[in-house]
Amino acid sequence: MTTPLTPGAAKKSLGQHFLFDPDILKRAALAAGPVEGRLVIEVGPGPGGLTRALLENGAAKVIAIERDDRFAEALGRWPEVAGGRLEVVAGDALEMDYEALVRSAGVDGPAMIVANLPYNVGTPLLVKWLKAGSWRGEMALMFQLEVAQRICAQPGENHYGRLAVLTQAAMRARLAFRVPAGAFRPPPVESGVVALAPLAAAEAFDDLEAIETVAAAAFGQRRKMLRASLKQLEAVGKPRAAELLEVAGIDPERRPETLSQGEFRALARAWRG
Repeated sequence: MTTPLTPGAAKKSLGQHFLFDPDILKRAALAAGPVEGRLVIEVGPGPGGLTRALLENGAAKVIAIERDDRFAEALGRWPEVAGGRLEVVAGDALEMDYEALVRSAGVDGPAMIVANLPYNVGTPLLVKWLKAGSWRGEMALMFQLEVAQRICAQPGENHYGRLAVLTQAAMRARLAFRVPAGAFRPPPVESGVVALAPLAAAEAFDDLEAIETVAAAAFGQRRKMLRASLKQLEAVGKPRAAELLEVAGIDPERRPETLSQGEFRALARAWRG
């Protein structure tokens, strides 16, 4: 059995924080459901602790995307590479063609994404994956705790904002568990693992670009009433803020943190229409 690698020094520029606790790693690997027989994409494997947990719990194949050449080269020497269960891809996760990677993997079904994400790219990666096609299945992603809370927040909660609205238009999100800062080397802030499951086609919203645009405008001035914050959406060929709210059936004096997912969808449809 290959053991997790001995880490080099973490690079702050890459947002690296290494996790070695086997119990936490197993919980993270399985947070979104069983990985047995599945294709799993992992971003930022570093010394390979989570990679090992995924392989030991039966993943059919793990595609590990690593920007740090030290770890990409070391992972490339694991016996699972020769055996076909591990593929190491060196490069920037934000620039990857994930659909092409999945097509070439030779494993049926959508890919799971399980990752202790580099904290400096976690949010843009999530947004990219939310907008992905049918190749993307369940996800279990580790973020700084505050970001995890923003993803899972509900209307009226302090962390509710653009990220929650966008995420929950495509997926069902829950905070699976918290990870103390002391579990990492070097210790970051407290973290959280978010488990995400795709909504059924009938439940998912089909225009994520529109709902993201509307939510960004609404929460860009979250202390203001919607009639003021949505003015930035006014443009040639688009309804004025008052008209937009009237079409969506929403009181213009409400504030964005009070709106439900359904009401944001109504605003997005009205804006797009």
